[in-house]
Amino acid sequence: MIFIKAKRWLALFLPLCALETTIYAAKPKNYLDSAKENIEQFFSSRTTDLNQVSLEELSRFLWREQAAPDSLAVIKSSGVQPQFNGMTKNNINPELELTLFDAIHQALQRRPEIRQSIATIAGQGANIDAAKAQYFPQISGGMSTADLTTGERGRQLYSLSATQVVYDFGKIKSDINIEKAKLLQEQANTLDSIDDIAYQTANAMININRYQEIVHIANQQIKGIARIAEIANLRANAGISSQADPIQAKSNLEAAQSNLLIQETQLKQYQQKLKMLLGYDVSNMKMHIPETIIRNSGLYKAPDFTQIPKMIAAQASVQVAKLQKEQTKLTAYPTINIKGSLNQAVNGKNPNNNEDDGFYSSVMLEANSNFFQGGANRSKIRSANYAEEAAKAAVNTVYLDVLDQIELIRVQVENKQKQMDVLALSKETTARTKELYQEQYKLGSRTVVDLLNSEQAIHIAAQEIENARYDIYSGLIQYIYVTGGSRELYQLNNTSIQGLEIQP
Repeated sequence: MIFIKAKRWLALFLPLCALETTIYAAKPKNYLDSAKENIEQFFSSRTTDLNQVSLEELSRFLWREQAAPDSLAVIKSSGVQPQFNGMTKNNINPELELTLFDAIHQALQRRPEIRQSIATIAGQGANIDAAKAQYFPQISGGMSTADLTTGERGRQLYSLSATQVVYDFGKIKSDINIEKAKLLQEQANTLDSIDDIAYQTANAMININRYQEIVHIANQQIKGIARIAEIANLRANAGISSQADPIQAKSNLEAAQSNLLIQETQLKQYQQKLKMLLGYDVSNMKMHIPETIIRNSGLYKAPDFTQIPKMIAAQASVQVAKLQKEQTKLTAYPTINIKGSLNQAVNGKNPNNNEDDGFYSSVMLEANSNFFQGGANRSKIRSANYAEEAAKAAVNTVYLDVLDQIELIRVQVENKQKQMDVLALSKETTARTKELYQEQYKLGSRTVVDLLNSEQAIHIAAQEIENARYDIYSGLIQYIYVTGGSRELYQLNNTSIQGLEIQP
């Protein structure tokens, strides 16, 4: 009988909510559990799809484009593109080659940072659904006894109540908009995590190639000094030259061997870094860096700030601050609700109508408002204003940081190009000097120190050339990361990254 009356009351109350619903049948354990289960299905909202990140949606923040200076020259491709010959080791299988794009995609599919960011997005999506739930009736129920000091202490009063917002001056809408703005912020943070993993992977691969080349040069230096040491020993044993020559050559040989150990250590460190990113050993693999990094990096194009995740996140923070300020102002307005309740007394009188085992129901309108809170509302508005100013300052900080990094990278690349031209000429000059010194040493007009210095100089020049070459590559991938071009250049758009798809 109680359950039937509750259903009748709900049939009267629910049409007032003006909601389209579908009733799902459920086998009741008791009328309270059954009502709870049916009502949850009755008013459940549709969950937001969080498996896609739309760059178009994230790029809707207004931004004034900055023009690139016309005086900047375009990077020259001649003399800059490195030749990846790898290390001269017998244990390298030339068939095992890892491309930059493959490495980046593999790293993104396994790194926990991406999974953490995706989980944060999912949590924020749940916050949006929770805010939307305020539009639906808020239903509660319970059971209470009578005053235990009276004669009716054995009575139980079962109650069920529902409240539906009729008008709230946009408070619920403001809550939803805040959560949506926070979702955009979390999506931007996820894009930044993706770009960061891509940068770390590319940087590790470039430095592996760098130190493979430098280790190869260090091995050649050891071989060259070893030949000079052998000649010095033969001449000293024959009494043609001083006994100090072999000692000097041995000292240089030991220094070259020490340099080799240092470079091998650097190589192993970056191989270990890439191993942690990919999950497998890469020491026996050749790394391929595509030349498209030079052609498509856009080094002298004006940056598109609507594609930079840090800028998107900062702009979203401004939006959150604005909405929170608006929300604080709305708290001064009342909220109008329609409220219905029903209760059933068992083993006693219902206090609402004084009937034995009586049933009572009511429907009413109510309006609630906080008229005065000791000035707390004004303080919250001031706090929201300061938060908005702080968020705007953060946007300007990101803007200046990006411009600063861009200019530094451009200067670095230009200077490294010039340095490579000078070092190439120096290497040729040093090679001719080495040949002349070798002839003069045989004739006794040059010392072994001169021969060792020329041998060392030619390998130092070769090492500096490779460092300058890979510094250019490092600068370009850093520029790609800073300007938000990673997803397009590394072909990450429209691909699934641990279940998340980036839509351009």
